[in-house]
Amino acid sequence: MLVNLKEILAPAREGKYAVGHFNTYTTLMARSVIQAAEELDSPVIIGIEERQLELCPLEVFASFAIPMAQRAKVPVAVHFDRGHSFDKCIKALHLGFTSIDCDCSELSFEENVASVSELVRVAHALDASVEGELGRVPVAANFTEVEKMCLTEPFEAGDYVARTGVDALAIAVGNVMGYYKKTPKVDFDRIAAISDATRLPLVLHGGSGLSDKAFRKAISNGISKINIFTDLNIAAGQGIMQATNSGYTLMSEIIPYELHSMRVQAAEKIRLFQNRKGDVLA
Repeated sequence: MLVNLKEILAPAREGKYAVGHFNTYTTLMARSVIQAAEELDSPVIIGIEERQLELCPLEVFASFAIPMAQRAKVPVAVHFDRGHSFDKCIKALHLGFTSIDCDCSELSFEENVASVSELVRVAHALDASVEGELGRVPVAANFTEVEKMCLTEPFEAGDYVARTGVDALAIAVGNVMGYYKKTPKVDFDRIAAISDATRLPLVLHGGSGLSDKAFRKAISNGISKINIFTDLNIAAGQGIMQATNSGYTLMSEIIPYELHSMRVQAAEKIRLFQNRKGDVLA
């Protein structure tokens, strides 16, 4: 069933678990994630990031992701991730996306508040949700950038949430985008302080590569949504290699391997984020 972000994340915050958000710019990726969620009877979020629109335009993604979410046996939100363009965020809403992430984190605080507040007004009128961003999460995983990142300040986060009316908040707490090359220094105390200041579901971008222990600690301190792309992307490639190493060369022979590998990876993350044990997919 198609739902908005708030419908998924409010229960997650209350129940102290997290929901996985998987960027899925192909039908195979979306199928694998929704199948895993259905088999585990879990809510899930599928989305596409603005920088991935060269691979799959908004209209194309909406044409397959929204019907798949509507037919799903579990709650599925369709999310426009890290939208830097105001116009593209509005376009996503009118295409039927049920949530958007307006990344205005590189703007000044006041400019961020003004832009996101206007998107919240439009989104809420369409029964959609908005994820805001405060602080800056670097893309490349190296310690020079991490040291220079702009971390989210709890007192600013409380003010930001009150003034914008966002439904979730993505924060910078030592996390980075892409795969971690070294052990990240995630500030778990900062997560807890931001959670106390905002009383809102918090979002961790750059989830691929964190340890299970780090995920669980982040969730216990207030993270309710975790973004995954790199791990799913790697799983797709591994599935293709397994097929070719087994001597298969036709697409019809390769696709089942790719689907299975991504489905197993998605299920692993869903179980971890909900601290579930004993769920095994065939």
